[in-house]
Amino acid sequence: MKHETEQRVKRTQRDYSFAFKMMVVHEVEKGTITYKQAQEKYGIQGKSTVLTWLRKHGHQDWTSIMPNSSKSPLTPQQRIRQLEKKLANEKLKTEFMEDVIYHLDKECGSDLGKKVCRARFKDWQSQRRLSVSRYCEWLGISRQAYYQAEKSAQITRQENQKVLELVQEYRCLMPSIGTRKLYWLIKPKLLEQNLKYGRDQLFKILREHDLLIRPKRRYTKTTDSKHWMKKHPNLLKDYSPVQANEVWVSDITYVQSAEGVHYLALVTDAYTREIKGYKLSRDMRAENVVEALHMAMRGVENRAIRMIHHSDRGSQYCSDLYQSTLQHYDILPSMTDGGDCYQNALAERINGILKQEFLTQRCNTMKELDHLIAESIMIYNCYRPHLSLNMQTPYEVYKQNQTELMT
Repeated sequence: MKHETEQRVKRTQRDYSFAFKMMVVHEVEKGTITYKQAQEKYGIQGKSTVLTWLRKHGHQDWTSIMPNSSKSPLTPQQRIRQLEKKLANEKLKTEFMEDVIYHLDKECGSDLGKKVCRARFKDWQSQRRLSVSRYCEWLGISRQAYYQAEKSAQITRQENQKVLELVQEYRCLMPSIGTRKLYWLIKPKLLEQNLKYGRDQLFKILREHDLLIRPKRRYTKTTDSKHWMKKHPNLLKDYSPVQANEVWVSDITYVQSAEGVHYLALVTDAYTREIKGYKLSRDMRAENVVEALHMAMRGVENRAIRMIHHSDRGSQYCSDLYQSTLQHYDILPSMTDGGDCYQNALAERINGILKQEFLTQRCNTMKELDHLIAESIMIYNCYRPHLSLNMQTPYEVYKQNQTELMT
């Protein structure tokens, strides 16, 4: 055990992403767990690391909380009343659980009785109220069988702890990444450590430690397609890109901070799923959307064919400013038919990934939100695998495609 502790990698503040810090702060302020429980749950090093995050990014006043503060001790009379109440509750709980376990074993044929007995025996043994010999005698098992089961359970706990440490390495970067993608990322390391864990077993471990991600589904309409400006036909109905920088999709989504509602314009490569450009603003003016396009064009290294730009029929994309910018870059405009959002499904999907997996907590200021978005897009492009890309990252697909074009 000492050897494992010595090999433990020491983390610094830079190893935790801003999104991860905001998720922990939100969970503590929500009242689900304390800041000390959060450090233990997520494997955060440092006695007051979470408290520092709360003071810096939290919405409540944490300045009066000291890391080593404790409540005043109880008086003997208070302690006696507390123990009497606890004893009465334990007696009632024991009677109820015995009745429940009896009927479960009788009606369902389950093995819950033995599991409960093993769990309760640990408490009794720690209090020296029950010996192993008497416990085995009551259950009708041998001491050898008991110790074999204990050894197997200890090995399982140690292996589960190694798996949780691997999970936390990626959750520090992507706090809301799904379990299937998480399993794909840690699978090579599991094989290196000879840990034979499947995807379903990983689901079970995360469920036991309350680490499963529950997606939040939201929808807010940000497109105004009822305007007089010129619309363009949909060029992607029977068209699929075969290389990077061939088709770009754009969309605007809303995000929030404590200062109010903001708008995020994104430009994404349809082939690599890489976010090429973005712009966070306080309004939906066309100038801000054009800034996202300019940013995307600065990262273009190779244009073998004429590019197609696909968007909805929002007034920003139909404006003269945006259309003239597309003409300047020699890009063909393409738009959805009417208000059908499914014709721009890829852009909508990218919006959902960012908001459900990265931008899950509300920042205090727009500046903080802009920092969070920049960091999240970098992690999304370079580290997050995609099922549609055969579990590769957008950056890997882009580099692979550029290499193929050069050869």
